[in-house]
Amino acid sequence: MKSRLWQGDIAATIAQHRSTLFSVAAFSAAINLLLLAPAIYMLQVYDRVLSSSNESTLLMLTLLVLGLFCLMAAMEWLRGLVMVRLGNVFDMSLNQRVYHAAFAMNRLRGDVNAAQSMRDLTSVRQFLTGPGFLAFLDAPWFPLYLSCIFLFDITLGFFALGGAVVLIVLTLINERLAAAPLTKAGELSIQSSTVAGSSLRNAEAIDAMGMLSGLQQRWLHLQRQFLAHQSQASSRSVAISSVTKGVRLALQSLMLGLAALLVIEGRISAGMMIAASILMSRTLAPIEALIGSWRQWGDTRQAWQRLDEMLAANPERGEAMSLPKPQGILTLDNVTAAIPGTRTAIVRGVNARLEPGSVLGLIGPSGSGKSTLVRLMVGVWPAMGGSVRLDGADLYRWNKNEVGPAMGYLPQTVELFAGTVRDNIARFGAADADQVVAAAQAAGIHDSILQLAQGYDTPLGEGGRGLSQGQKQRLGLARALYGQPALLVLDEPDASLDEVGTQALLKTIAAERERGCSIVIVSHRRELVPLFSHLMVLGQGRMQDFGSVQAVTQRHAQQRHLSTVPRTPVENRGGGQA
Repeated sequence: MKSRLWQGDIAATIAQHRSTLFSVAAFSAAINLLLLAPAIYMLQVYDRVLSSSNESTLLMLTLLVLGLFCLMAAMEWLRGLVMVRLGNVFDMSLNQRVYHAAFAMNRLRGDVNAAQSMRDLTSVRQFLTGPGFLAFLDAPWFPLYLSCIFLFDITLGFFALGGAVVLIVLTLINERLAAAPLTKAGELSIQSSTVAGSSLRNAEAIDAMGMLSGLQQRWLHLQRQFLAHQSQASSRSVAISSVTKGVRLALQSLMLGLAALLVIEGRISAGMMIAASILMSRTLAPIEALIGSWRQWGDTRQAWQRLDEMLAANPERGEAMSLPKPQGILTLDNVTAAIPGTRTAIVRGVNARLEPGSVLGLIGPSGSGKSTLVRLMVGVWPAMGGSVRLDGADLYRWNKNEVGPAMGYLPQTVELFAGTVRDNIARFGAADADQVVAAAQAAGIHDSILQLAQGYDTPLGEGGRGLSQGQKQRLGLARALYGQPALLVLDEPDASLDEVGTQALLKTIAAERERGCSIVIVSHRRELVPLFSHLMVLGQGRMQDFGSVQAVTQRHAQQRHLSTVPRTPVENRGGGQA
């Protein structure tokens, strides 16, 4: 492993369970010592039993070696159980951390395949608790078998050492030849699965506009590249593995032949000849196992690195002190915002204060930064400069489990999730039936829900499959209204509503304002303007105006009036000279 792999969260989690790993290493040590039993048994049979023709000695040796084999099998079984339980503990120690980090990265950048992150965690867990990791634990014991061969004869020892060196060199060659194509194949595999997943999620639009062929060709191009690099790495690994197997078999046969020659010369006994052949096999087996697991190790190393980079970029938030439920005082102090991970400001110098019971209308042309500012107002994105505060506390740093129930958010694209209608409205928490119904009634969707097959218990498909866009919009609004939030942020809430839905929305906003909820609305519908208490005008990422609806309207009326007054020739001439 590269040293940097041992500096992240995964390494820290492994370190927490090092006592268990030491136990596994101890089991491995005992098992490798017991693997000397076959060689010792054959040595005693050839050199003692055959020469003495003593059947009692043969019986006792056989019973002894069978007992050792039973003990070894029991230790193998116990080691396997410990590894399985260690894998479960390892997964449970990291899965929530990985899930939250993938969620945070996707929330900020929107380009993370969360499922891939969980697969990476599974890959690391399976390697650390599988044969590949055991091969690493067994490999350091090959010098023990090599030393025993040296005890028989120095010539046999150096022959076995040379064979081990040859296999180690083959292992290094395998790593060098397979590393680059394996890395590239891993990157292409992620890209390919992302393109395929995107196509499946947007099947309707793709099919309607005949985009399937183009997207399929794009996926096929990535898949072909992935297969080419994976085939290249696999072909090289297979070639090295085949050579390794052939070399190992040849070395074992040559060891037997060399030992037979030494028996003829009278330097070793026949029992030593058989024992040396067995020990040669044990010396080379761990090295061959390492070569066999090298491809899995390469995949695991890439998964480990991806996880470490993601976890390092999204450190775990510490437990902050609990704060009182917010009242809805929203303050923006010289806010500057950019897409997370970039330094190009999209919104600059925004200052505003919203008191409970106020309704802020956020208007401006497309690309003026409205949606960016909305993401800051709900604490999804951090401010690059300045601060966004709710009741005086930094909204982005506030524990979302605490502040979330006091906030309602309706994004432009409403995302519903697999579950019942009730679950989606209640935000998949413990549902209060009265509040669920109240939120649905406030959003004007209660009657529509009752018309569904199972009412509020009707299961929805992923993305709210089975509902119209207007129903999804109203259901998303009901979710935002659930629990009587102190701050309600609605981004184009009337985009998919008909006249009836718009009227229901107007009543909802009026009721929430009367209740004392602070409301932010992004909309260009004139029907909503009478409900606004404040207006904020954005243009080219800057706040061009902010204040009460009356004040902002008057200022803009004056500007339009002045812009229609013709300039005098002097003014025009002066302007030209300037």
